[in-house]
Amino acid sequence: MAFTSAGLRGVVLAAGLCVAGCVSEPGARLARQTGESVVFIGDEPARLAYPPSRDEPVRVRSTYAPGPEVLTYEEGRDYRVDYAAGTLTRLPGSRLPDFRTNVLHGQEQFDHTKFPGYGNKPFFAYVDYRLATGVRWPVQPPQLERLRATQRKLAAGDAVTIVAFGDSITNGGEASTPALIFWQRWVTDLQGKYPRARINAINGATGGDTTTRGLQRLQAKVIDAKPDLVLIGFGMNDHNRRGVPLPEFERQLREMVARLRAATSAEIVLFSTFPPNPRWMHGTNRMADYAEVTARVAAGTGCAYADVFNNWQAMAARKRPEDLLANNINHPNDFGHWIYYRVLAALEL
Repeated sequence: MAFTSAGLRGVVLAAGLCVAGCVSEPGARLARQTGESVVFIGDEPARLAYPPSRDEPVRVRSTYAPGPEVLTYEEGRDYRVDYAAGTLTRLPGSRLPDFRTNVLHGQEQFDHTKFPGYGNKPFFAYVDYRLATGVRWPVQPPQLERLRATQRKLAAGDAVTIVAFGDSITNGGEASTPALIFWQRWVTDLQGKYPRARINAINGATGGDTTTRGLQRLQAKVIDAKPDLVLIGFGMNDHNRRGVPLPEFERQLREMVARLRAATSAEIVLFSTFPPNPRWMHGTNRMADYAEVTARVAAGTGCAYADVFNNWQAMAARKRPEDLLANNINHPNDFGHWIYYRVLAALEL
């Protein structure tokens, strides 16, 4: 495998979630979390996605992926667990980083360009725990019926070119390593599921792009690659105050699909994205609308749809934006990339 560089809203929120490292398949009853990210703000309780089971200790470490240089924090020395509330609290003298020292802590309606050194990576801790009760997540209908041609090629051991097209999130936005970018993780799974297939996965995304710039790049970044499957994810920059209005966003998504259909035989997955930090001054707080448009375009054009927005929101209901955003603005951390990955996996290709 070569690497080159809205109808579900409310249903998801009611269904609950499990994110990184769950041992069951997407949508099945889930029992365990691995690598859930949190930040600690003084002695304020940091909430987990779900209350942990008392049957196993909660484990907290300094990096998303376990490794030889990881710092493992100690319950009773660095943090206290409230099992009923599903929270962790930083203790006096703890080795856990304190988010109060982040340059954006306490800032309202901030302009990130005025705060050199912004970002959350040094402040994350990553938590492994068993859930007290099982939950179902993600809420994502299978989309295999819209991906049958790709499945046949993979199963036959054919060459399959997959292009990931979008903005900085798709480009890898602050994943710790290329292997942790959400779509690369998914392609790695596909290669394992279809070991005879010859998958060429191409990163066709460009940081900062809207659908307007995406249309300008479509030929060179996607069509010229002669793809069999295209992942399209826009919205984060479109939704900004100086972004792309909803009617134009919808028109341009539809034009992307039409141009791809006219020039290639590729199947298409459209995926939504999550809201940026609500304290960031450049957002419009209308990401739900952009997600609904993305879902509508997918339904109207016969594309597969990956509902990242609602599944992200299901988790965000118990967590701070700071827990999930690597730059504290609009890029997911490794745990956030995992959320995207699990939603793609639930397409059941």
